[in-house]
Amino acid sequence: MNGNRIADAVVTETMTWLETPYRHQGRRKGVGCNCIGLVLGVWRAVHGGLPERPGPYAADWAEAGGSERLLEAARRHFVEKPRGAMAPGDVMVFRWRPHLQAKHAGILIGAGRFVHAYEGMAVSASVLAPQWRRRIAGVFAFPEHV
Repeated sequence: MNGNRIADAVVTETMTWLETPYRHQGRRKGVGCNCIGLVLGVWRAVHGGLPERPGPYAADWAEAGGSERLLEAARRHFVEKPRGAMAPGDVMVFRWRPHLQAKHAGILIGAGRFVHAYEGMAVSASVLAPQWRRRIAGVFAFPEHV
């Protein structure tokens, strides 16, 4: 582990979500979740409670216009950091295309891999390959205290 108590707890908890089935707006380990539900579930395990309820949102990546709800929520509750300072336990928020809202999130687990959930897949670990790296819209660390 990396020596940061919160980050280590985040990585450990994140790994327990692997193979949870995908379910839009779900956030129950082993039952069903999406990417936001994964992040909220890990938050709940590490800090207790939820930072806020996300409210309804479309599953469609192609949804354009409107506010950056995911990025704004991440900035309210997490500690934003430079992309070059990413470390295991950090949340990455992704934007599929430059003109679209950021609508996906994953948690870096180390060794160039991250855990996320997306439609058609259970929660899984993926390589943070160039096609994912170029879509990062923000990087955030879990706060030490809430």
